[in-house]
Amino acid sequence: MSKSKKKTHLAWAMYDWANSVYSLVITSTIFPVYYNNVTQKDSNNDLVSFFGYEVVNTVLYSWSISFSFLVIALLSPLLSGMADSGGKKLTFMKIFAVMGSLSCMGLFFFDGGNLEFGIICSVLASIGYAGSIVFYNAFLPEISDVDEYDMLSAKGFALGYIGSVILLVVNLLMIQMPELFYISDGGEAARWSFLMTGVWWLGFSMIPFSVLEDNPYGRKYDRSLLLSGYKEIRLVFKGLKSKIQLQRFLLSFWFYSMGVQTVMYMAASFGDKELELAGDKLILTILIIQIVAIFGSYLFAFISKKNGNKTALVSMVLIWIMICFSAYYVYTEYQFYGLAFVVGLVMGGIQSISRSSYSKLIPEETVDHASYFSFYDVTEKMAIVLGTFSYGLIEQFTGSMRVSSLVLGMFFVMGLAFLLRMRFPSHKLLKV
Repeated sequence: MSKSKKKTHLAWAMYDWANSVYSLVITSTIFPVYYNNVTQKDSNNDLVSFFGYEVVNTVLYSWSISFSFLVIALLSPLLSGMADSGGKKLTFMKIFAVMGSLSCMGLFFFDGGNLEFGIICSVLASIGYAGSIVFYNAFLPEISDVDEYDMLSAKGFALGYIGSVILLVVNLLMIQMPELFYISDGGEAARWSFLMTGVWWLGFSMIPFSVLEDNPYGRKYDRSLLLSGYKEIRLVFKGLKSKIQLQRFLLSFWFYSMGVQTVMYMAASFGDKELELAGDKLILTILIIQIVAIFGSYLFAFISKKNGNKTALVSMVLIWIMICFSAYYVYTEYQFYGLAFVVGLVMGGIQSISRSSYSKLIPEETVDHASYFSFYDVTEKMAIVLGTFSYGLIEQFTGSMRVSSLVLGMFFVMGLAFLLRMRFPSHKLLKV
C-alpha cells in the first residue's frame, strides 16, 4: 500500500476517533445524568416546563431522542442519495459535523434554567452526528479496495472506542475530583465535559477534512440523485412482499430493536431516577457495559458459528426479556450493577448478529445492497423513535420508569414471536 493511501485510510479512520466521544459522553453517560440533576427541583417534583407545557423531565428527554431520530429517519434516504451523487460528500459531512460539535459545545451553557436551549442543542447534536456518519461511511468504498473494507472499518471502530474511553475517563476524574482541575463542583465539571466533547469532535475532524477529497472520482453532481434514496427504499419495500423470511426477520428486528436501543439510551436515567445512584457510579457502570459488550459480541459470534444465527438471536432476545422484567424489581446498587453486566453481555452481540443475519437473508441475485441496508437502517431508526416515545409516554401516565421497562419487555416478546417463525435459507446455513 502506498504512503498516500495509508495516509488517507488513517485520516478516514480518525473521524471515528473524533465523533465517537459524542455517543459515549453525551448520549450514554454524562449528559443524561446531568440533565436529570439540573431539571429535578426536588425528590417529589420532577415536572418541567417546556415552551409552556408541563412534562416529566425524563419523559421530555426520551421524547427529544424520539424526535431527533425521527428527523434522522426521514433524512437518511435523502442523505444517502446525496452521498451516492458523489458531488459534495465531504462538504455535507463537514456541515453535519460542525453542527453537531457546536451543539455539544452549546450544552456548556445549559444549566437547567434554559431548558429549551439545552434540549434544542441535544437534538441538533444528535442530528449532526447521524448525518455526518452517512457521508463518512460513503467514503469507505471510494478510498479502499474490497479486500480492505473489513480491516479499515475495524480500524475506525477501534480508534473510536479508544478515543471515547480516554475522554470519558478524563471527564469522570473531573467529576469525581473537581478540585484537581480547579473546578467548583461536579455539575460544572459535567458542563466542561460537554465543551470538551465538542472541541474534541471538531478538532480531530480537521484530520479527515484536510486529507479526504470532496469528489475523488471527479463525478458530475447529479441533482436527480438527491431523491434516489427514497426511491430505493420504496423499491425494497415492494420487493419484500415476495420474501416472507426477510419480512419476519425485519418485523422481529424492529420490535426487539425498540427495546435494545431504548435501554441503551435510558439506562443512565433509570439508575439516576429510580435508584438515586451517584453520577460517577452511573458513568462508571456505562463504561463497564461497553467493555463487557466486546466480550459479549465474541461470545455470541461463537454461539452463532456453532449453532446458527437463529439460536444466537433467540437466546439473546430471551435474555433481554429477562433484563426488562428484572429491572422492575431492581432496588439496590449492586442489583443494578449485576443487571448492567448482563446488558453489556448481550448489547453488542445482538447488534452484530442482527446485521450479519440480515446480510444472509438479502437475495443473492440483488446488486442493490446499499438499498437493502438503507432500509435496515431506517427500520432501526424508527424502532428508536417508537421505543423511546413509548418509554416516555408510559412514564408520563404511570409516573414510573419501572412500568416502562415492563413495556420494553413486551417489545422483546413480540420480536421473539416473529423470530421463532422464521428460518434461514439452508444454503446459507446460519454461519456468521
